[in-house]
Amino acid sequence: MRHINVALFVPHNGCPNQCSFCNQRAISGHRNQVEPSDVDKAVQIALENPESKGGEIAFFGGSFTAIERETMVSLLSAAYRYVENGSFKGIRISTRPDAVDEEICRILKTYGVTAVELGAQSLDDRVLMLNKRGHTADDIVKATKLLQKNGFETGLQMMTGLYGSTDEDSIETARKIIGLNPDTVRIYPTVVLENTELCELYRKGEYHPQGVEEAAELCAELLQMFEEAKIKVIRTGLHSGGDVEGEFVAGAYHPAFKEICESKIYLRKVTELIRANKIPEGKIEIRVSPKAVSQMTGQKKANIEALKKLGYEAKITADESIEKYKVYILRNESL
Repeated sequence: MRHINVALFVPHNGCPNQCSFCNQRAISGHRNQVEPSDVDKAVQIALENPESKGGEIAFFGGSFTAIERETMVSLLSAAYRYVENGSFKGIRISTRPDAVDEEICRILKTYGVTAVELGAQSLDDRVLMLNKRGHTADDIVKATKLLQKNGFETGLQMMTGLYGSTDEDSIETARKIIGLNPDTVRIYPTVVLENTELCELYRKGEYHPQGVEEAAELCAELLQMFEEAKIKVIRTGLHSGGDVEGEFVAGAYHPAFKEICESKIYLRKVTELIRANKIPEGKIEIRVSPKAVSQMTGQKKANIEALKKLGYEAKITADESIEKYKVYILRNESL
């Protein structure tokens, strides 16, 4: 059963750094500090939907454990009431790797926090420094292990295409994340937003962002890596909403970015099978999971057209027995 989470965005005021890419106002659409009364209002609205029961109350969009301590505790206290009465199963927060220590873990456990996501972004110290993250790769490793030791569901967020980054160091970051064995991962290709240092670098010609297609090729590879490691990817691509569209300047932003990535995975799987099995040109039937039919087809039938250029007229069929990212090809002249 799908559960609805209550998401509250905590502004940038908890963060000690101004990262090169960051414009939290545009991403979240919020300018003002969240207050306990805002938690109550959001929860009451959510509770009107029966699917909210069993969900989580989530504090995102900043560095939750770095905000002023009294404010943090007041927000946790307001949310914890709804965990104690059984309306929600727990509280999820996101924060910086260098804003986690034993004391923070004790506070979070006291107020019912069950999941913590760390904005890792990269595990390459050079990339972290160039983008003014203000912490090191070692901080990420230490914070992850500390959260896991304290029993939190732990998530790591990574970014691709950052200033000074390459596909190779992004792949290496993914490998290191897999080595840390988090419960979840989010993958965000870099988007250039107004009022950021990255925007200034872009306009001066010092930063060249990846476009959707280039970023999707890389993120498709990362998705497969995490899938093979059995680590759940809960988000791929910056979410729409807030003022992202209004502040967007350049980069890999698309509201259906994950579907584009998955379409590339399926096309790659099919072409690999065709080559490996030396399937002759002509009509073929491609069987995939029912949930993957649109991804195999591609946006605006992009994969169908790509296969046509290779000499294959493809029909996509749903098959309940086929797992995610798996494909089965039949050569069928009767199609």
